[in-house]
Amino acid sequence: MKKFNRNNHHNHILTAIISMMMSAVTLPVMAGVTAEEAAKLKTELTPFGAEKAGNKDGSIPAWTGGMTTAIAGDKAGGRRGDPFKDEKPIFSITAKNADQYADRLTDGVKALLKKYPDYRVDVYPTHRTAAAPQWVYDNTLKNATRGKLVGDVAADVVGGIPFPIPKNGAEVIWNHMLRWRGTSFQSQVTQYQITADGRPVMTTDGIIDFQIPYYYPEATLESFAKSPEIQLIRLVNVGPPIRAGEAITGRDQLDPAKTQAWVYLTGQRRVRKLPNPCCDTPSPVTAGLMSFDEVQTWSGKLDRFEFKIAGKKEMFVPYNVNKMLQPKADAEVLSKTGVNPSYMRWELHRVWVIDAALRAGQRHPAAKSRYYCDEDTWICVLADRFDSNGQLWKTIWSASFVAPDLPGNVIGSFGFNDLLSGNSYVGDLYNSKSVHYAVKPRYSDSTFTPDAMASESVR
Repeated sequence: MKKFNRNNHHNHILTAIISMMMSAVTLPVMAGVTAEEAAKLKTELTPFGAEKAGNKDGSIPAWTGGMTTAIAGDKAGGRRGDPFKDEKPIFSITAKNADQYADRLTDGVKALLKKYPDYRVDVYPTHRTAAAPQWVYDNTLKNATRGKLVGDVAADVVGGIPFPIPKNGAEVIWNHMLRWRGTSFQSQVTQYQITADGRPVMTTDGIIDFQIPYYYPEATLESFAKSPEIQLIRLVNVGPPIRAGEAITGRDQLDPAKTQAWVYLTGQRRVRKLPNPCCDTPSPVTAGLMSFDEVQTWSGKLDRFEFKIAGKKEMFVPYNVNKMLQPKADAEVLSKTGVNPSYMRWELHRVWVIDAALRAGQRHPAAKSRYYCDEDTWICVLADRFDSNGQLWKTIWSASFVAPDLPGNVIGSFGFNDLLSGNSYVGDLYNSKSVHYAVKPRYSDSTFTPDAMASESVR
């Protein structure tokens, strides 16, 4: 008879327990689509995964390559013209006729129409201007089959839309976060809080430099894996006087849990690392009025919510809003409810509708949200957030404009309306500036470091 070995017995039990624990924490992996599905990106779908055909009545035209030719009025240095400056609205939606168009309006837009008598939606002809360089299309095709989600984090993607044929809501949100918008660029912006009684208060006036390592043309899976940074940002405030000299630098990682950010505050005269540049933490970029995960509709970690595809719909959304860039004074663009309706262009587009529900055990002021993400650009152009009581709390918007020199569509201004407090916010207004969205040569990596920010801020 074989002698019983107590130590071996204990070792087997311990090994079994460890194995069970490891399997319990193993992150789920969701793989890309088949080669047959990906081939549709060369036929019935656009290179970014949108339906190439128009809709039945022609109000959404077919995609024929987007806008890649220069716009009259574009200026060296980044001021942008309006390719549709001669177009007039087809019709306008107000509180009086909103019911007629209810199925194509978000809950937030319907609430604004009901709450503010002067609010309206001016609907223009639809133009499918989305475009990108061929190398971005090529990378998107590769990402379609190799890209995957490891838990909540995108993996094995670079240089293109990560999930052009999405199978779940999280993939759509990643498409928004890794959307094409150029590689290196600068914006000069002002940002405003609109008080409940309709008064605009400038919160910041600054210069923002961006670099998108994810879209370095020479990047490969191997090179990107060594330093998986998706966005580098530096904002230096030049006003208002109380905030002049403040600065923030951020280095966003493919795994948002590893993102780092630093701030320089003039009163303290030193650089401090932000402990939690994520989620519902107030963002210094917006003077704390928006949380990190509300900037440009959505950014950052996905781990507090379950994202599900609710469907695809034809909706009226802000689009090709070059018109907003034309006045040379911020005051002309602002209104008591945010943006003057005369400068917000709305078009009919197909969007992915994504529902986000708070996961069990997680905390967030928004218990659920709904996002509307454009099929052509993957920009999530509208969102509604609901509080823990189920009330519609905030409606968020991002107004994209067309920039043929990229080529592509990029988010210009963004903001929100708080339907409970009556406050609103308009970020990244370019009107009073010489630079809107200037394409730049590659910045030095050291530009986006806390040391660089400190040395410049103390001058």
